[in-house]
Amino acid sequence: MLTSVFFKEKPARALAALAKKDREWYASMLSKEIDCTYPHLINTLATFEEAGLVKLEGQGRINVIKLTEAGEDLAHDLEGVLRRLERMDSKSIEKGERTETLENQEPVVEEKLKKNR
Repeated sequence: MLTSVFFKEKPARALAALAKKDREWYASMLSKEIDCTYPHLINTLATFEEAGLVKLEGQGRINVIKLTEAGEDLAHDLEGVLRRLERMDSKSIEKGERTETLENQEPVVEEKLKKNR
């Protein structure tokens, strides 16, 4: 998938999902939405909070995740980029082309490095 070439997919999808205003977001809901482990998402949210992209508002034992103004701007930009990349991926699949991921490219890079030594 092209998204893995350009950025870390789960954090990008987490931020883009938070832009959906149809519900209040909790960490457990968001982790299911983006198919991410809960601990990984908690670490990602802490990074987002430090960067001023989200704020966590406590409601008893549960924290509601809200985007800040800066987070909303970035989330909307990411939504557009993700949509474009997904369209490009689906066009490649329709044409029968193979899209490379970083994982698929690592052995090739390692081989090139060995040859250059």
